[in-house]
Amino acid sequence: MKPRSVSASHPGAVSATSFVLTAAPSLRRRPAVSHPASCGAPVGRAVGTVPVVIRSPRLLVPLVLSAVLTAACTSGDGGPPPASPSPRVTTEHDTAASSPSPPASPDATPTATGSPTAGGAALEPAATPAPAWLGTRELPRRADGYGEIQPTPPDLDPRHIATRDLLPPPNGLTFRSSVRPVPDDVLARSTWHEDCPVPRDELRYVQVSFWGFDARPHTGELLVAAGVAEDMVTVFEQLYEARFPIEEMRVVDASELELPPTGDGNNTTGFVCRPVRGRTSWSQHALGLAVDVNPFHNPYVKDDVVLPELASTYTHREDVRPGMVVAGDVVTTAFADIGWGWGGDWTSPYDPMHFSSDGT
Repeated sequence: MKPRSVSASHPGAVSATSFVLTAAPSLRRRPAVSHPASCGAPVGRAVGTVPVVIRSPRLLVPLVLSAVLTAACTSGDGGPPPASPSPRVTTEHDTAASSPSPPASPDATPTATGSPTAGGAALEPAATPAPAWLGTRELPRRADGYGEIQPTPPDLDPRHIATRDLLPPPNGLTFRSSVRPVPDDVLARSTWHEDCPVPRDELRYVQVSFWGFDARPHTGELLVAAGVAEDMVTVFEQLYEARFPIEEMRVVDASELELPPTGDGNNTTGFVCRPVRGRTSWSQHALGLAVDVNPFHNPYVKDDVVLPELASTYTHREDVRPGMVVAGDVVTTAFADIGWGWGGDWTSPYDPMHFSSDGT
């Protein structure tokens, strides 16, 4: 994406009776360019190397002046202005809650065009609004406490729901991020409490840009352990560069842990103060050392249990669709690069949404 300048030189022999002008080799195949008005019209063809011999002394001075002006017009300083570069990916880190990231340059605006992802699927510019019933239909309870496993509703097969912004989206296409201590209001709406296995001051509040299924950039939030916060920025920057689609990324509310199962959640999240599924020991999520990515597109499977309970269509992993995490894609590669393990490598349970620092 870098423009390059071309400098010209004019070797030749000058005498009172003879002047030889040879075009510089670097200009032999130079394409036509626009020059300033003072430099004359653009040259529309390549310049050859045939010498021009001038034997009349009266023509010498004007031709020398012409050669000097031509050199000035074709040099790097006098050439056409460089093209504007594409937006570059930058990362900004806040150190306090009172220091928000400045807005990105408004010269670039999002466009709803599909783009391939590393997993082979593509973003869907024709994303749909969430069905009115989403999150409201309580499922009958099984004996094990999970909701009844039911076929995926047609509205969610496939699932390409447009993101509803809870935080201001980035202004432009540049990736943005912030890492800071957890603000009081964020902690108050999270699942953290005094009995959690990680102290408040060992958590960090991370905001990152992500691409939605609507092919537009959005701002997501995570709570994670302080020691891995910078790694999370690195991971989600790679996902953003690849335009891997994420539906939702927000801090889990404490009230959500007590809600009846609806089987249709799809929140990408980190810290959740809860035990391992089906156990009493703390999960890696409770330590801020695990992240779940697009749970509905990457459901947990163990025996006859599918979580979320309505995500059975996405248990067919050979049919790779947008939002799915598959071996060797940008998501698994990004987490592997920071040393995290993937639940998609497990046999039972099989948990392709799940990434953790110790692989559990």
